[in-house]
Amino acid sequence: MGRTKALVEIDGVPMALRVVHALRGAGCDPVVAVGGQVDELAPLGIPVVPDIDPGGGPLAGIVAALAWFADAEPGTAGWLCVAACDLPGLDAPTLALLVTAARDHPAADVVVARTDRLEPGCALWRVGAVDRVRALYDGGVRAVHGVLDVVHTVAVDVDPAALRNINTPADLGRYPRSIPWSSE
Repeated sequence: MGRTKALVEIDGVPMALRVVHALRGAGCDPVVAVGGQVDELAPLGIPVVPDIDPGGGPLAGIVAALAWFADAEPGTAGWLCVAACDLPGLDAPTLALLVTAARDHPAADVVVARTDRLEPGCALWRVGAVDRVRALYDGGVRAVHGVLDVVHTVAVDVDPAALRNINTPADLGRYPRSIPWSSE
């Protein structure tokens, strides 16, 4: 992108702030950013959790988030919602589908969104799975899909529009303008 993706604006609102709004709308609390520069992400108004392996990709961020929440809530059997910062169309109803599936599948380690494929950038991870996920990462697994193939994974079909991501400046030009937004 040539700049910090989390701060790229859609209709004047940083993409990451749109994701924060969706997470909070779905009842997620606290909401944190994982990785990146603390000073640069300060305008988002959320804590920043350091990456365990800067440059280690999305799985490193998931491990960092799981470890942070496991340390913050020792012994918790709760869930952590991981949502990529480049999903400006993500909304609370989409996340609610994952929450419902997590309740319906209490033995699952991860509940992942699915469009025409699994979308690991939008998933609920059981905090209690942190040791298994970290062991896979430490053992050399670097792709989130590699973990999803090993742990108990439940997939939930969601509207693809909610998970269209922005990876390049060209994607910005193809993204529908006026994505619904309310700061309430």
